[in-house]
Amino acid sequence: MFSKQLIAASLQPIVLSILSRGEAYGYEIMQRALDLSEGKLIWTAGTLYPLMHRLEAKGLISSIWRPSESGPRRKYYRITVKGASVLETDKSEWIGVHSILMKLWGPELAIG
Repeated sequence: MFSKQLIAASLQPIVLSILSRGEAYGYEIMQRALDLSEGKLIWTAGTLYPLMHRLEAKGLISSIWRPSESGPRRKYYRITVKGASVLETDKSEWIGVHSILMKLWGPELAIG
């Protein structure tokens, strides 16, 4: 499990990255993050949905309600052109931070 501070800082780039691969509804986004982190990145609806509202208000994502085959309709999210641009900036910043930490900690700590 990651600290709350790290999760908070990483929410936007992770969500935008997931949506850059295709539209998804909230539960799918949370599940994808959980899968990618091998169970270490656990979000609740109370964490994700306020973020989704903020990203939509900033014009970084858009949403549409669609019927579901297995129950009530679902709100699907997709990244916008503006969101893709912000994601590129986020990527650059996170790669820069990662580079600094690897210089401090050494490549033997690199994962994967």
